[in-house]
Order: sequence, then structure tokens, then C-alpha cells
Amino acid sequence: MKVQKWDSNTDGPLSESALRNKLESIGYHCTRYIYPPRTVFPEHSHEVDKIDAVLSGKFKLSMKDKNVILEAGDYLFVPKGMIHRAEVIGNESVVSIDAIKNP
Repeated sequence: MKVQKWDSNTDGPLSESALRNKLESIGYHCTRYIYPPRTVFPEHSHEVDKIDAVLSGKFKLSMKDKNVILEAGDYLFVPKGMIHRAEVIGNESVVSIDAIKNP
């Protein structure tokens, strides 16, 4: 699990449109979600490759017995079929970009 980090030196200032543009440029369709504190997504998988990206808040993702915490500008590739779990950490809602690989 390698967390990708927003690099303002090469990507410019972090914004929703900039993050969407970056993910769309590599072939993903983006949808924005807001998850309130204490939101938990139990173990599950998807039938497509996806990326979980965070604009604000803290989002803990678990895959293969490893955990990472995504913060503003972080994103993580979740392969098709990979069992994973996610939860909002702390008292702040998570603003997330859910990116699904275009067919």
C-alpha cells in the first residue's frame, strides 16, 4: 500500500478541481462524497480498480493487514477485488474523491 501525496511544487495548490483533473487525466471517473465522523465501511471489495482520495479530514484504510491514514491531498490505489476497510478518524468529516477506472 503506497500512499500517493499531493505535491504542490509540481501539481499546484490542492483543490477539488485540481485533484479531479489529476485523477481524470489518468483514466478515472470522479465522484465527491462527504463522510461524517464515525463512518465505517466494513470489509468489502469492488469489481473495478479505484482510487480513494482525500480533500479534507482523516480517512483510515486497511488492506492486507496494513493500515494507512489518508489526509488532505493523499490518495491510494485499490485494485479490483481487493478486500479493504475504511473509516473516518477524528471529529472532522472526510471530503473524499472516489475515483473509478474508466472501462
